[in-house]
Amino acid sequence: MSLWTRITDAIEALRTGEPLSAVFDRLRQRPERTVAFTIGVIALGAKLAKADGTVTKGEVAAFRAVFTIPPEDEPSAARVFNLARQDVAGFDSYARKIAGLFPPDDPVLRDLMEGLFHIALADGDFHPAEDAFLREVAGIFGLGESCYRSMQARFVPGASPDPLELLELPQDATLDQARAAFRRMVRETHPDQLRARGVPDEAVRLAEERLKALNSAWEEVQQRLAA
Repeated sequence: MSLWTRITDAIEALRTGEPLSAVFDRLRQRPERTVAFTIGVIALGAKLAKADGTVTKGEVAAFRAVFTIPPEDEPSAARVFNLARQDVAGFDSYARKIAGLFPPDDPVLRDLMEGLFHIALADGDFHPAEDAFLREVAGIFGLGESCYRSMQARFVPGASPDPLELLELPQDATLDQARAAFRRMVRETHPDQLRARGVPDEAVRLAEERLKALNSAWEEVQQRLAA
């Protein structure tokens, strides 16, 4: 059974009048986390796309760059998007539903945040409303300020990310601390780890850019702290 067939089944299971957010109460088991992840990205992406007042073609294209949607499954994806956009519940309600599926600071929540950053920056601009949106979602997900700043440094155009910040470390971190952080983050970024967490294969491609940034940061940190 394909991912999109499972998503369609999850949506069809909603009772008349139930909001899309109710679907997360039925997706708590590990085998269904891929469905929950994908619906979560679509739902929060729909809310995020409206945060700056405009849903652009770039934002839609950004989602398509992460998730390959076969032509026959496009109506299912569009239905999830429209259900989330029309739902009177705020994005914070969706974020809490998704957060309830995982422990605080779970790597899956970081994966989802990266997908949201990818959508937010699709038009090359980081609107203050998008910043506020993402900061609140990160807080609901239990992700710390260092995690948020690390993602912001990687995604926001024109940013000159500090390598220690990318590794989510304080400025007084030692080389041993940096090495441990780098190894942990690389391990979490491995495609097999992402798939084990329930991240769809299409979304794994985001990890390629994360890995490049981590390798670059580690090289800079070694030069700085070993001097």
